Amino acid sequence: MTEVNFSARAYCKIMLHAAKYPHLAVNGLLLGAKASESPTKVLDAVPLFHQCLHVTPMAEIALIQVEAKAAREGLQIIGYYAAAENFYDNSLEKAPGARIADKIAENVSGAVFGVIDNRAVSINMRYPALKVWQNRESRWSKVQRCTVEDSKNTFDAVSSLLQRGAMKELNDFDNYLDNTENDWSNAHLNRDLPQILSMY
Repeated sequence: MTEVNFSARAYCKIMLHAAKYPHLAVNGLLLGAKASESPTKVLDAVPLFHQCLHVTPMAEIALIQVEAKAAREGLQIIGYYAAAENFYDNSLEKAPGARIADKIAENVSGAVFGVIDNRAVSINMRYPALKVWQNRESRWSKVQRCTVEDSKNTFDAVSSLLQRGAMKELNDFDNYLDNTENDWSNAHLNRDLPQILSMY
């Protein structure tokens, strides 16, 4: 059985990114440990863009910076996530920026592609708002099981964060390109999330 597990940190950041730009398509990178594990574990997420999601010079710059920072932390880029602009487009075929995911899969065995299920992003989450595929033998196959670390508490924390508007505090790479004081790594959120999660 293929399974992909998302850490609370990764899941929170993905949901906050989608909620910050509900009227736009968004995308980002998934980070994991360098040693391949089973099930695959997504340990962190880096929000990339909410404007131009296609492979561009900005995307290449973002990939280089994220890869360097991840390597310093003992992580690597293991996948990609996206949300379509259309509320009902929740499939791999309709996911924006799929070329980035394909490029990651060329370099990473078992790369992961997460598509945000727009209909499931709410302030009362009870199951993962993600549909996940994994690259096996050069093709994307639907993952049988997508889990979230400490799911009940993580969903409660995400719901609470969404209710209080915490998505405004999340920065993606587009925000960084607008103003370099906007930290695309979201160190402030990484620091505060364990305390927020411990409240649930």
